[in-house]
Formats: sequence, C-alpha cells, structure tokens
Amino acid sequence: MPSDPGPPPLREVLAVLEDLYPARWAQSWDAVGLVCGDPEQPVRRVLLAVDPVAAVVDEALAFGADLLLVHHPLLLRPVTSVAATSAKGRVVHRLIGAGCALHVAHTNADAASPGVSDALATALGLRDLVPLQPLAGEAQDTLVTFVPTADAERVLDALAAAGAGRAGRYERVAFAAPGTGTFTPLPGARPAIGRVGEREDVAEVRLELTVPRALRVPVLAALRAAHPYEVPVASFTEQAGPDPVLGIGRVGELAAPEPLAAFAERVAAALPATEQGVRVAGDPGAPVRRVAVCGGSGDSLFAEVRASGADAYVTADLRHHPASEAREHGSGAREHSGGRGPALVDVAHWASEWPWLPEAAARLRAGLAGRGSTVDLRISTTRTDPWTSRIPSRGE
Repeated sequence: MPSDPGPPPLREVLAVLEDLYPARWAQSWDAVGLVCGDPEQPVRRVLLAVDPVAAVVDEALAFGADLLLVHHPLLLRPVTSVAATSAKGRVVHRLIGAGCALHVAHTNADAASPGVSDALATALGLRDLVPLQPLAGEAQDTLVTFVPTADAERVLDALAAAGAGRAGRYERVAFAAPGTGTFTPLPGARPAIGRVGEREDVAEVRLELTVPRALRVPVLAALRAAHPYEVPVASFTEQAGPDPVLGIGRVGELAAPEPLAAFAERVAAALPATEQGVRVAGDPGAPVRRVAVCGGSGDSLFAEVRASGADAYVTADLRHHPASEAREHGSGAREHSGGRGPALVDVAHWASEWPWLPEAAARLRAGLAGRGSTVDLRISTTRTDPWTSRIPSRGE
C-alpha cells in the first residue's frame, strides 16, 4: 500500500489558493494574502469564514484549525503595532499562539470566476452570468518557442505550471505546430543535440501560449529549466484585452420572469437570516428577469447596473442618497415603470458573501486533491453580521 503523504505544508495550501484567487486580481487598496503563519507548518484542518473576528477565532481554535481562511482583511489599513492591547492585535496573538495561520482572499476572490458574486448569483437561481464590472484587461504576452518534438509535452507542462496558457476557465491552452529547426553550434557551445561546427536539422514543435506580463520572468525561467537546449529560442509579443470572465459583480437571468415581491422572497430564502432581513425599493408587481448582483458593498456600481439593463440589483450596504439617486435614474436600454431605475434589493453584507464559503471550500479541496493532499475543511457557523437585534418602527 502507498504510504500516507501526511498533511500538506501551509505553502502548498497557499499555492492552491494563489491558483484559485491570484493576489494580482485584488484591488490596489486591498490587503490580501497570508497575515500570519509559518509556510512550512502542516495543515490538517481549515476553517473558512467571512470575518476574522474574535468569535470566529474561538471557533477556529475549538476546531483545532491550522489555517483560518477569511474573506475580509484583518489589517486593511497599515498599522505600526499588533500588540495584544488592541482587538486586532489580540486576534493575531491568539492565532500565532495556537499555531493557526490566517489568510485573506478579498477582492481577488470577488473578481475570480467563480467567485463571491458567482456564488451569490447561483444561490438566487441566476444563469448565463457575465461580470458586472469586468476586471481591467490584464497585460498579456504571447510566448513563442521551439522545442524538439520528443520534449514538447514536458516543456508545455512546465510552462503551464508557471502560469502560461490560461484563458478564462481553461488552462494549458496552447498552439503546437510541427516543423524543422536548424542551427550550427559555434566553438564554445555545449549543444544538447549535434556537434560544434556541424549544421543540425531537428524535428521541432512551435509552441505558442499566452502569458500574463507579470509572469514573464518566472515563465521564462521555467522554459529555460525544462528546455533541453543550452539556449532555447523564445520571443514575447505584447497583447492586451479585457477578460470576459473576471470582474466585480455578476449579471444573469432568471429562468422565467417573476414579480419583484416574489423575487425578494427568493432572496430572503436563499441567504442566511440576519436582523436586517431584505430591504426592497421598487414596485412589488414589476417583473424581474435580468438581475445584477454584487456580494458586499455595491453602491459604487450603479452606472454599470444601469448599463447592464438589469430589472433588479441585489447587493449590500446601500446608503440613502446613492439608492435614491439610483431609483430616480432611468436605465437607458431598458426603461422601468415610471422611467425609474432598476429595483433595489438590499441585504446584509455578511449574508451576501457567505454563499462563497462552501464554494471556496470545494475548490480548495479539489485543488489539494490534484496535488495528492487532503485536509479537513469546515465552514464557520458563527454569524458575524454585526447587527444583533431589530426594533420595528411604530408604523409597521
């Protein structure tokens, strides 16, 4: 029987998370990645939660977690101290003392596909999803190299492992064409094939792959390490274009139109219960078919919502003035009753992002399984919505 490989080191878990939610997808103001933890420590148990608050730390330590994976950053703004005299400092101290690492996947998980808003949209029964605000086109290169036919698959695997050849939900995307390479090694060369001073003709494969420009150096290093030639030929051609899959928020369609009142009930039933519940702005009888969603705070995206032609917008933390202005605004391509903008469905911030946790756990489990590793994954049961009670207004 094969021996048990044991628990993976934290660095291996982090590598899977970087594949799923690359840090380069995060907004410039965000603070994502490893907050505390030793990359070499073994990881047997992982707790996933939205917020790194004290109650969640209690839950993580009671579970015996080696890693706490959260959506919201603990240290979003720069600090000069993590002393245990502050609430956030105590979180750091408790986690380090218990040997539990903390990792954040925030706006990089928002932009991912599938990501936070995909999970929210799926929970609401939406389909044919597209980004509400596509991620700015990541600078891309096209890599062209020539490899002896016998080595082409191995070199392609190495390039893909370094991050080349990814397109949307596909990896190892490449074009390969056979041909003949020719060269003459000069004095001082140490050719892998042929002899110094003699012309050599070799059956080769021309490989073409896209490469994120930010990964040009590691991809080139991987090519040189895997290629049999002393000096492999490689050229990069710059390209650019928006990613049709990645981005903030999602827009999708219900299977059939339904009144806004029924849609609001759908939202309430799909999300975890909170004291806020679901707030609605719009005609209860207005039909809803096309829906925009944004997990977390989404009132900065009203222009995109109007441009999408959505009948309703589901998000969190809607403020009075932006919401009022959004309702007064026409939708452009699709006019709503009275010329008003799309209906608004405001839910609790925590509730809008919680559906991502099971999805992230499943993707992490699959990513580790692909590396031959397993960990015990658990979704936090702690409700971290800050509102604990609600007093109905006298008019209700």
